[in-house]
Amino acid sequence: MTDNKNIAILGAGESGVGAALLAKEKGFTVFVSDFGEIADKYKQELDNNEIAWEEGKHSESKILTAKELIKSPGIPDTSPIVVKVKEQAIPVISEIEFACRYTQAFMIAITGSNGKTTTTLLTYEILQRAGLNVGIAGNVGISFARQVATENFDYYVLELSSFQLDGLFDFRADIAVLMNITPDHLDRYENKFENYIASKFRILQNMTPNQKLVFCHDDEVIVKKLQASNPEIELLPFSLNEKLLQGAYVEGNSMIVKYNNCEFTMDLKELALKGKHNTYNSMVAAVAANVLKIRKETIRDCLTDFKGVEHRLEPVIQVHKIEFINDSKATNVNSSWYALESMNKPTVWIVGGVDKGNDYTKLLPMVTEKVKAIVCLGVDNENIHKAFKGHVKDIVDAKSMEEAVRASYYLAENGDAVLLSPACASFDLFQNYEDRGRKFKQAVRNL
Repeated sequence: MTDNKNIAILGAGESGVGAALLAKEKGFTVFVSDFGEIADKYKQELDNNEIAWEEGKHSESKILTAKELIKSPGIPDTSPIVVKVKEQAIPVISEIEFACRYTQAFMIAITGSNGKTTTTLLTYEILQRAGLNVGIAGNVGISFARQVATENFDYYVLELSSFQLDGLFDFRADIAVLMNITPDHLDRYENKFENYIASKFRILQNMTPNQKLVFCHDDEVIVKKLQASNPEIELLPFSLNEKLLQGAYVEGNSMIVKYNNCEFTMDLKELALKGKHNTYNSMVAAVAANVLKIRKETIRDCLTDFKGVEHRLEPVIQVHKIEFINDSKATNVNSSWYALESMNKPTVWIVGGVDKGNDYTKLLPMVTEKVKAIVCLGVDNENIHKAFKGHVKDIVDAKSMEEAVRASYYLAENGDAVLLSPACASFDLFQNYEDRGRKFKQAVRNL
């Protein structure tokens, strides 16, 4: 087994193909297997690099000869082929774990149930504007492995999902970020919240005392877990509710960042991204930038004019003075709570999709205060009706995005808003949340 140079890769999307390119460059014999169809552009790329591949099946005879299996994050550990690989004691790792072996770059790793994409992009933007040689990867953009194979970055800002964290073993962050932890993807974690929490906390593994954890001091789950584990690393909290000696907090109308006797203050009105959740995102990016000693002017400029993320509270257009907002990236209840919290006008809420065991009752106070009508967009909307019946006057069903947008338009009046914030995964009617968001925007423009 010591001379075995075979690497098997499950999944031939951006993550899997990126891992295949890096493995080939490092001298491994690579076999890529995808149970679904592989996109033509990836087939061409694999062929051009003389990497063997298959689609529509998993050939055990080839996969089980591997020294190591790199698994795309969307494939669960319960997949029959993954179970068989583990029975053979073949290590199963993520693309992130594989790629980190071949770079000495400084790692900023960001995870959380909500806000991680915006925070990742914002942090990357600040580092890039500061002139640092930085890449962005993980759950966003071009795969980490592809960049390690083709670039030579000194810094990486990585957005890491719980599924990616599950495949990390030797990876180590220089700055780790825990945005928040609320129940999500519990179907992948035996419906146990504690398993999901443990997954998120894998971001701390292997860290040493001179490395930093930026974490939400307002999140009871994170604080309680940190108190129990007491990691030997530097802790940099951020909070909307409490004045802190180190980290970031809000006092009055100002965001204050403190690190190593340096202080950075900014008026909340100056922040490009509005809402409490975005204040958290801005604080994290500012703390990370302060750790790296980036000039205050650079941080301020970026936080003032950052444009935000597609599908995250993205203004579309106004139609007859009705504002349409695309928050398709809100795939869990907590994310939709933040979206509703940011609304400042009567709102028609488009919600629904693949329910991951959602507890909609957490949204009741916000719905009662903000929502005038609900349009349910999904194959099965029973739980949404049960949660909000009697609290919202109009609750209607839609079986397509066009139908949902038309219904919301007729339920809204001049001066109202229509918010797509599904609180659910998209796979019943759409390919992914991006597809859902783009179809929403197209349907709005077609009104």
